[in-house]
Amino acid sequence: MSGDQHKDLGKALRALRIASDKTAETIARRASMSPAKLSKIETGKTLPSVQDVDLILTALGISGEAKSEFLKAARGAATEEIAWRELRRMGHWKHQHAIKAIEAQTTLLRLFQGQLIPGLLQTAEYVTAVFALHSELSAEAKTKTIAAQLERQAVLYDRHRTFRFLICEHVLRWRIGPPAVMATQLDRLLSLSRLPNVTIGILPLNRRMPDFPMTCFSMHDDRLVMVETFHSEITTRDPRDVSTYLSKFSEFDSVALHGDDMRELIEGVRDEYFREQESV
Repeated sequence: MSGDQHKDLGKALRALRIASDKTAETIARRASMSPAKLSKIETGKTLPSVQDVDLILTALGISGEAKSEFLKAARGAATEEIAWRELRRMGHWKHQHAIKAIEAQTTLLRLFQGQLIPGLLQTAEYVTAVFALHSELSAEAKTKTIAAQLERQAVLYDRHRTFRFLICEHVLRWRIGPPAVMATQLDRLLSLSRLPNVTIGILPLNRRMPDFPMTCFSMHDDRLVMVETFHSEITTRDPRDVSTYLSKFSEFDSVALHGDDMRELIEGVRDEYFREQESV
């Protein structure tokens, strides 16, 4: 949901409060929140959770159908889901531009990936191999999408931004392309890992993991999370959801290899691809 829609929800809650002839301090006290938080919600500066909206409406004495409609709006504001079929219809390259805009507003990006090399780190050959798997895309759509994705990578060289990537070891071995493509891709990871604002962690197969790599996700500061499934991309801004993903990222990060240990693992897998290529 857009910022304007967030503000609309806040304005509606403020209008209800004014109509009730109750002060912000009174409603905030009844809703067990600070007046400052209520003010930020009413002005659209803070996205309220569904629980926040429920507490505010209860404090205002709103019930029944009206309350249900507000809670529905709050859920919509907190979570969006876009089916991949809709993205195909709109144009995947347009979606890449949308992600680029989100990344441009992100100071700290955390990304967990158990499926593919993260898009920001992919070589042109690797991303081309990825989109070759999608036979439903036209040649023109693939060309536009690949170009848009590679264009996003310029943000990595903005030293005012920080990037933290966690990648499962099996991703390094998941053959999206021939050995030469995979080896070049891993070389690219090694190179980017030396950027001062980029940290890459590898979750090795020989360590006990704190959880399963159920899906891949990216965290944009502490304000939103984007999650990919087979059928859709889900964006959540609910503070409780964001907190859950932050906790999961921290758990996985605690057992990941970093620095020289990470590079040694990547180099080993890369060299396997090189040897395979030489033997062909």
